[in-house]
Amino acid sequence: MTRYILNVPHTYIKDGKEITKYTRVGSVFENTRQDGSGDKALSIKLNFPVGATELVAFTPKANDDDNQE
Repeated sequence: MTRYILNVPHTYIKDGKEITKYTRVGSVFENTRQDGSGDKALSIKLNFPVGATELVAFTPKANDDDNQE
């Protein structure tokens, strides 16, 4: 099972440079269906209700807390 960290991007201008920060909002899990088809399915688990127009998933880093699903 592959896991991604789900984030909301926030872009702003600081000292004339565009900067994007990411706020973690949950996790995405890639699963293989058990019905024999071998198809992939994504399961999205949010840490809290999100009112966003874009979500971004990253693979987890070694220091990510695995208990934050």
